[in-house]
Amino acid sequence: MKMFLTALRLAERTVLVAILLGMVALFALNVLVRQWGGPMAAELAWIDETVRLMNLFLVFLSAGLALERGRQVAVDTWRDRIAARTGLPLRRIIDIVGCLFSLYIAWMALTMARFVFSTGQRSPTLDVPIGYIYLAPALGFALLALRYALSLAGVVHRFNTPEPEEIAQ
Repeated sequence: MKMFLTALRLAERTVLVAILLGMVALFALNVLVRQWGGPMAAELAWIDETVRLMNLFLVFLSAGLALERGRQVAVDTWRDRIAARTGLPLRRIIDIVGCLFSLYIAWMALTMARFVFSTGQRSPTLDVPIGYIYLAPALGFALLALRYALSLAGVVHRFNTPEPEEIAQ
């Protein structure tokens, strides 16, 4: 399991860094061409749409990694106070609800992607199927559900504050 998680983390980080660097390079090229390219700028209209699509994948694919590292938005003091007062296993409840919700959203996004692919809709400048837009949340929420399940099973300790060397992994 540890080898699988290490490979998954490496693949996620590699894809996320590649997407981010690609976005920066495309935006820089777009700015340079619009400033000094003259009529050639019209031929690069596809860059805006490409970067928007890349941004969707960047946001959704990073959610699972952020959750695993404890970098998601949370109200820790409130959660810990409620758990201490009521004696409820609140962290486990959060993991169960988060996993189920993430699986449901991933399934809905995949269903929507299949539907949109079947309609044949295509993007105006890239001429790629619009269904790819719905694959970003499907993949992202599937990875998020995996992280919730791993946290529930005790494989990932997302509630602990990570040490600096753990963050580098």
